[in-house]
Amino acid sequence: MVCFAAAFIIGLCLQPASWAYDPPDPKTYIPTFMDIERAKKFYEDPRSVYAGPLSIKNRLPKEFYEKLLFPIEEMKKEWAEAVGFKAPDVVGKKAPEIKPGKYTYKDLEKYPAFKELFWPIMYSRIKPGGPPFAGSIPDFEIIPTQQFYHSLPVSQYTKENASKIRTDGKGYLNPESWEGGFPFPKPAGKFKALQVMYNVEKRYSSWDSSFLIFQSVHGYRKDLSRDFDGAIQVRSLKLTRRLAVEPYGRLDERAMKRGEVRTFVMDYLKPRDSIGTAMSALYYTDPGKSDLLMVYVPSLRRIRMLTSSDSQDPIQGQDLIYDDNDGFLQKLSSTRFPYEWKIVEETEYLAPVFDGTEYVTKKGLEYHNLKFMRRPIYVIEGRQLDKNYVYSKRIFYVDRETFMFYAVMNYDQKQRLYRTFEAGFKFEPEMGVFHSGGSSNLLKDHIDIHSCILLSYDIPAFWKRKDISLEQYLGAK
Repeated sequence: MVCFAAAFIIGLCLQPASWAYDPPDPKTYIPTFMDIERAKKFYEDPRSVYAGPLSIKNRLPKEFYEKLLFPIEEMKKEWAEAVGFKAPDVVGKKAPEIKPGKYTYKDLEKYPAFKELFWPIMYSRIKPGGPPFAGSIPDFEIIPTQQFYHSLPVSQYTKENASKIRTDGKGYLNPESWEGGFPFPKPAGKFKALQVMYNVEKRYSSWDSSFLIFQSVHGYRKDLSRDFDGAIQVRSLKLTRRLAVEPYGRLDERAMKRGEVRTFVMDYLKPRDSIGTAMSALYYTDPGKSDLLMVYVPSLRRIRMLTSSDSQDPIQGQDLIYDDNDGFLQKLSSTRFPYEWKIVEETEYLAPVFDGTEYVTKKGLEYHNLKFMRRPIYVIEGRQLDKNYVYSKRIFYVDRETFMFYAVMNYDQKQRLYRTFEAGFKFEPEMGVFHSGGSSNLLKDHIDIHSCILLSYDIPAFWKRKDISLEQYLGAK
């Protein structure tokens, strides 16, 4: 595998934008939304949506699937070298009396140390279901901590490029010095918190951000009556710093010249009055450049360009804004909505780990079959310096081994807890990939007392530019 790694790095630098291998057209293998609804009901269904015909292995063409696989032991070795440790070696020191096994909310009294092992918003959920919020967890299982890792290309490129990273006097990244991978695999020094957040911002998940995801979204009032039943489809494509599949590096010359990082289109499938509406986003490397946000309005048959301030507007039916997509989709900048970052704590917590068998009950909106694992965690606080931004501060719970985050607490300008995003990830061990498929993410608005549950199906999909363009909605060829 050393030979493969060297060949990969050299190839990434030297190969042109078009290689011999052309990923298959996603439209030839992706399921329909009805397929997914049949595979797993929103309520009372412990089946994994990834079982049987909807598994990634069964959906993808064989050659394409095998392109995404790497030797597990090699991935473990390379990623441990990149970050400098393995999770099982650094956890287990806090509340060691709490062992792997099955527990209920009643065990909180028997084991007071659970209050130390869950972050506060998660601890508040360990109870029977009932108002005012969805997402209570009356029973759960703790499983042994395992080493997590990213794919071999991500590990290799992270190690290769970490020494090339350049920052300014305030710790902000020179975007021209970042060629791919996680920029700061071993955060340290005066700007350690900012370095962690750069890893969060530039994280590798969901097949290098090239995927198709279906999400069913249910919204609930404070009495837990449902007031929203929605569904979306998102087609996402990584444009530069591509490591998952050819063409590596850049998708095309345009992406490199314009500094384009990623683009996606979000189609509304429900409710009925939103069908046909589509939103697109194009994200740039330059932190000072506003991203391009547009929406297609079917009743007008027009494409409307959104302003940068629209990124602070709530997304229809959900308890989040556009900047909250994927939990956090803001760029780090010293001038445009800058934060003051600090590490509140480096500790260990019980974090949720999804395998697709978790489910929600209709009565009480409880989570069941939920599994937790001791994970090394950074608690990061970002205090917003621009009073014109919707949030005054954000608090992140970031996995120290993977730089994936499990929860974000957002506070309004009156310092009140406003919106929270709680996530879990499904891990594909043969790919070294984390994605949100099969998970039930939880969103809450703590001021208006509203909550949303998102059920997702995520699958790798390497689109062409024409597939991520709103022009197709106007009938353009």
